[in-house]
Amino acid sequence: MIARVPASSANIGPGFDALALALTMYVEIGTVEGGGASELPDRARLIDTQHPGSIAFVRAGGRGDLWERCEIPAGRGLGFSGAVRVAGALLGRAQREGQDVIDDVARHEVFPLVSSLEGHADNVAASLFGGIVATADGRVVRLPLGLDPAVVVWIPSFATKTDESRRVLASTVSFDDAVFNIAHVALLVAALGSGDVDALAVATQDRLHQQARLARAEPSRQAMDAALASGAWCAWLSGSGPTVAALCHRDDAGAVAAGLPADGHAKVLRLDHEGATIEAPYT
Repeated sequence: MIARVPASSANIGPGFDALALALTMYVEIGTVEGGGASELPDRARLIDTQHPGSIAFVRAGGRGDLWERCEIPAGRGLGFSGAVRVAGALLGRAQREGQDVIDDVARHEVFPLVSSLEGHADNVAASLFGGIVATADGRVVRLPLGLDPAVVVWIPSFATKTDESRRVLASTVSFDDAVFNIAHVALLVAALGSGDVDALAVATQDRLHQQARLARAEPSRQAMDAALASGAWCAWLSGSGPTVAALCHRDDAGAVAAGLPADGHAKVLRLDHEGATIEAPYT
């Protein structure tokens, strides 16, 4: 069996640990079948027992060796660890239950496990369910959308570690900043649902985490500014960074990508609306 899971971009500005979207960039993790390691799919590699996908696989009841084929760069704020944990957990559950189809029951069953392993729920919720999601207190809701944009991501060569990035954040916030983020999350959800693209640049502003993180990643700040100057509706630091994500009309995606700094790699993606899937064994 093969689990195919999309990358994710968390926070979308003010929705710290609560909002995320799934992207058309994928990791595949599969069980090693009868042919063994000598017959892995092209560009696949065996993963060891300390890999986060392997740990999730065993925790969900799986047994045996796994391989990985991955488009998602690690340490860049695109949900690599969450995606591989989702893949491993879904494979473990499918093997345990003898079920090679992912339904809502399967998604909701593995969600607490992968959220616990990840330490926060936003990335894994998007990778599991697809689309744009809101999550709190163990619940996940997919947002109804009034738009279907391109998502342009700018991926620099340097990486960040989420744990280290969280340590630079303030342990308390002011009343004004808390109200600011609550208001902007509400505006963002409303703008996405109604398709009001003119509101998105304001709606994605944040006072909880982005400025502290951008202070340590000036190239990412420059990429955000460049995306907006090139016609993006909005831009934000993807997760803990250093990747920057931007929404724009699909016809403008090439211009937005071309306007991003040359010291990073720009990719034009879309929203993944399907979420994680299980496929038949490879041949």
